[in-house]
Amino acid sequence: MSSTTLDAQAVERLVAAAVAAPSLHNTQPWRFRLDTGTRTVCIDAAADHGLCHTDPVGRAVHLSVGCAVLNLRVAATHFGWEPVTRLLPCPDRPARLATVRLAESVRGAASSGLYEAVWRRHSSRFPFSGRPLPSDLLAELAEAAHLEGATLRFAGRDDTDAVVRATWEAEYRNRADADRAAESRRLVDGPHSPSLGLPSSTLGRQDALERMPMRDFGAHRHPDVLPARAFEPRPALALLSTAHDRRADWLRAGQALERVLLLATRRGVRASLLHQAMEWPDLRRVLDALPADGPRAHTQMVIRLGYGPEGPASPRRPVAEVWEAGG
Repeated sequence: MSSTTLDAQAVERLVAAAVAAPSLHNTQPWRFRLDTGTRTVCIDAAADHGLCHTDPVGRAVHLSVGCAVLNLRVAATHFGWEPVTRLLPCPDRPARLATVRLAESVRGAASSGLYEAVWRRHSSRFPFSGRPLPSDLLAELAEAAHLEGATLRFAGRDDTDAVVRATWEAEYRNRADADRAAESRRLVDGPHSPSLGLPSSTLGRQDALERMPMRDFGAHRHPDVLPARAFEPRPALALLSTAHDRRADWLRAGQALERVLLLATRRGVRASLLHQAMEWPDLRRVLDALPADGPRAHTQMVIRLGYGPEGPASPRRPVAEVWEAGG
């Protein structure tokens, strides 16, 4: 594919890569348009795909769109363009979260290794082996987050315990909150589109020993009916944070998150996202204060990493459903 040609096939490849990004409950809250005059892809938030109870301020929507932007950048570089990204480019259009202009490039496809990972990356909600991650990989993952303006810190024993406690508390609250529980249940085996939401086959298992607070997407009132397996006794958890907590920071955090996840995928490491505590301001502040002697930061995501089964992938919307010609 020529770097100077932006034909229908090129557009489809770019948008398909963007759509492969993760999103909260697989809501895929994005829409894409092409300004053919400037060869710019515009990414808007899809208001009808937000979660008004679970994500009332839209922070998770911004993180999801940030992940999609990173995938689009990786795909553009792979095919020979230089992606020039702007966040929140139109103050009078708050739904327009980002634009990516496809400039000519004379560089090689520096992100080609990550491009292959775009198609293989998906969350694994199954038990991991507990085998430790090598220190050089941890350093690479931290550097990947740093490249996108975020910080990735790996929790020690005490901080891991604090993160798990906060996540369990959030999980209990989510199950008890009628609106949030109903919102989650609607997206399991039965959303209005078969390419949205979460098939039950992708949900993994609950922890038989109740050590790992995996999200109960079905919000069961009787968790004992769920399939259960023993999870790793001490998970490897990473906290992704930013220095500030504005909309642009959420978008940067999303790009950092996806770069971390793609690199982990490339290195054979599985990941799942523990977002529950992010959904309750008081519990999120608990994570912001970790470690007690460290600099204050705003936690954007908790990532569980390890070696284990790949698990099934969630469906994705066809490009035709998220793409609109014209700017």
